Amino acid sequence: MATPAKSPIPIEFAKPPRAPTGRLRRFLTRNPGLRALSLLLAVALWIFVNAGEHSEEDTLQVPVRYNSLPAGLMIINDHPQFIKLTVAGTPTMLSLLDPDRLTLKLNLTGVGPGQASFRLTPEMFSEYRGTSVTRIVPSQIVLDIDRIVTAEVPVRLDLEGKPATGYRLASREIKPPEIEANGPSRYVSALKHLDTEPLSVQGVTGDVDAPVRVLDPGARVKLGTEVVEAKVTLQQVIVDREFKGVKVQVLATGNRSRIDPGEASLTIRGPLLKLAALNLGGAVFVDPSGIEPGAWHLVPLQVRLPDGMQLVRHAPQQVRLRLYR
Repeated sequence: MATPAKSPIPIEFAKPPRAPTGRLRRFLTRNPGLRALSLLLAVALWIFVNAGEHSEEDTLQVPVRYNSLPAGLMIINDHPQFIKLTVAGTPTMLSLLDPDRLTLKLNLTGVGPGQASFRLTPEMFSEYRGTSVTRIVPSQIVLDIDRIVTAEVPVRLDLEGKPATGYRLASREIKPPEIEANGPSRYVSALKHLDTEPLSVQGVTGDVDAPVRVLDPGARVKLGTEVVEAKVTLQQVIVDREFKGVKVQVLATGNRSRIDPGEASLTIRGPLLKLAALNLGGAVFVDPSGIEPGAWHLVPLQVRLPDGMQLVRHAPQQVRLRLYR
């Protein structure tokens, strides 16, 4: 049985756009004069609003950024972190100004030790359209630049007050004796020593061990440590004291005795406080051993002193001694 033939698939072609209908045509072409007048009024209103604003001035505080300072250098003088800009423009445009967007960025690439000057001009600021920079304060920035150096500087201990009577300062010591100072070369090289805060030794009678703070040298100098250990050693004051009219004793004997002269003068060296309390009773004597009663004999004068005391001189050197039965 024969299969009936299929009918071909119809092909649709894109239709050309239709011309505007009569209603749309009438809308677009109706009242052309009124439409032109409306456009002119809109343009005139815009010109009136914008061109009619009078020009004003506003002062802004604008940040300053110092970029790309070479390694090993630092700015050592006081330099502004903000400058004042006076900007002229319409109130509308001035209200749109953002100080952060006007930030002054100074490029320090290539500067060296010494002074670097930067003259500030309006062209250095990104202005908003319709505004102009009329004044800059300051109009110039001068930077004092120096090399950064490190040095070991000796520390000097500052003492306050006096030890108690009878004591004196024997030695003072600081650990560490030198500390590291880092900063501008002109200031670090000028440091001959670093001082500490005063350490009081008022009225003390013994050694003092204490931490003390090192005074800030200023001038942008940084210290490796701010505290050192101080040790102060005291010793008793040693003086010479003369004692007159000291009675001469005779060591124990079974006989009566007579001494001529019966008193002596001594000069003794020792600690001030001990000398002030020294009792010389029985300290000066003669030894009658081996002496027979009846005649006068010359015998050496002897002195017995406590530990820490030194006999400088005494008079007389000898005395006459007579024993009686």
